[in-house]
Amino acid sequence: MSAAATVRPSVVWFKRDLRSTDHGPLASAAERGPLIPLYVVEPGLWLQPDASHRQYVFIRETAQELSDDLAARGAPLMVRVGTVIDALSDLHRQFTFTDLWSHEETGNAWTFARDRAVAAWCREHGVVWHEVTQTGVVRRLASRNGWAKHWDRLMAKPLVPAPQRFIAVDGLDLRGLPEPRELGLLPDGCTAPQRGGRRAGLAVLDSFLAQRGRDYRRAMSSPLDGATQCSRLSPYLAAGALSVREVAQLAWARQLELRGDTSLNARAWRQSLVSFSGRLHWHCHFMQKLESEPSIETRELLPAARGLRPIPGDAALLEAWAKGKTGYPFLDACMRSLIATGWLNFRMRAMLVSFASYNLWLPWQETGLHLARMFTDYEPGIHWPQMQMQSGATGINTIRIYNPVKQGHDQDPTGDFTRRWVPELADVPDAFLQEPWAWSGASRLIGRTYPARVVDLAVSTAAAKDRIYGARRGPAFRDVANTIQDKHGSRKSGMPMTGQGKSGQKRGRPRAKVSDSAQLTFDLDSPGTT
Repeated sequence: MSAAATVRPSVVWFKRDLRSTDHGPLASAAERGPLIPLYVVEPGLWLQPDASHRQYVFIRETAQELSDDLAARGAPLMVRVGTVIDALSDLHRQFTFTDLWSHEETGNAWTFARDRAVAAWCREHGVVWHEVTQTGVVRRLASRNGWAKHWDRLMAKPLVPAPQRFIAVDGLDLRGLPEPRELGLLPDGCTAPQRGGRRAGLAVLDSFLAQRGRDYRRAMSSPLDGATQCSRLSPYLAAGALSVREVAQLAWARQLELRGDTSLNARAWRQSLVSFSGRLHWHCHFMQKLESEPSIETRELLPAARGLRPIPGDAALLEAWAKGKTGYPFLDACMRSLIATGWLNFRMRAMLVSFASYNLWLPWQETGLHLARMFTDYEPGIHWPQMQMQSGATGINTIRIYNPVKQGHDQDPTGDFTRRWVPELADVPDAFLQEPWAWSGASRLIGRTYPARVVDLAVSTAAAKDRIYGARRGPAFRDVANTIQDKHGSRKSGMPMTGQGKSGQKRGRPRAKVSDSAQLTFDLDSPGTT
């Protein structure tokens, strides 16, 4: 060791928190003495069905920038490929460290099992594992009552500054980050990705708060305008290149700058920033659901919804939907845009899930895995509760069945977005763009260069309504829904309460007003009501 040779080093395990600013575990470990920053590239994680090439590329860029940052402060990132247990065991044999530092993580079932194995390893080897809260999620939360105030207090705390210098540890075998192909990850069609790294994230945040965000509230529902006027911060938050707290505080500071300005421009800015700040709150609200009930990833919250959709679903319908070849132009354009960019605005994400879940009657578990792989900003704690919410599996949320033809007319009135991503429709007149089957020249197109509709919209919608509302009938539904609401519902949802529940609150039949301004996956750019 270069300093404090008699002091055992601490290990700081980086997961989805790839930054040095507002990183409590890193700062606490640095105060104690020598430290080893550790990042483990886990092949098992990247072999999971919700992982993808595009996600790893973004993470790799972000981790590389973190390594450079830490090296400039005296302790470069130690990268290991393999299991976390093996990496910790090797370090323990060499340095006999007694303290492991990391952030708490709300991940998928695989990372949950991994963390339990790490906890067992720490107990066996006498290592104290210090896990620090990173977001507004509360581990072992007893009740949702007071959760919103807890979030407000946590976000208002001062940011943890990045340590200026670290006490380095000698003798480390430093290695680079593996290429995607070394993990078996092949290119997946993401030809226009967002660039990873904290510097890129800060630039995106600055441009949103200073230039792009004024029309956020109006433009967030448009797939075309939303691509530039939504925040586009979601992948940086998912990777932890930025912390939720620093984003929230900068958004609040921008609102303060506008206070007292009575111009229409300032008014538009304030409205958009209030909406954006609310989305930051909602993202933690949904992560709390998976933290409190990990089975949300695979099993419907509402018992009556279990078994409604066959697993596996119809393979041909799943493939048509996943490739953007359903015969519904706007829907296909949205899927193709997502494949190419790794991002899509919230309303269109919800529409993709709605069509798959209701019109195609596909299981959300299968469609959710495809979307997870396509989203560069995949955040398990938000993605899976939202998959259930948008497919009618929660029992407490409003059933919303999106009409892709209507959405095309409403959200792409000029047809620019649809024509960009579905070039097969170049010859279709504007009046028939969203319904090319009604065009007089349809016979030259449908079934030839563009697929026929995979389902009849009206027939499949009616069938879905019968099935999904049928699951909500019966005297037991009210009590079950109330129990779900007590555990997972927002205390600001506006739901009327009568009777008494476990929390002591009055409650009654849920009217399912938990806001649809919540995020699907880690998207901060969601609409209001449909």
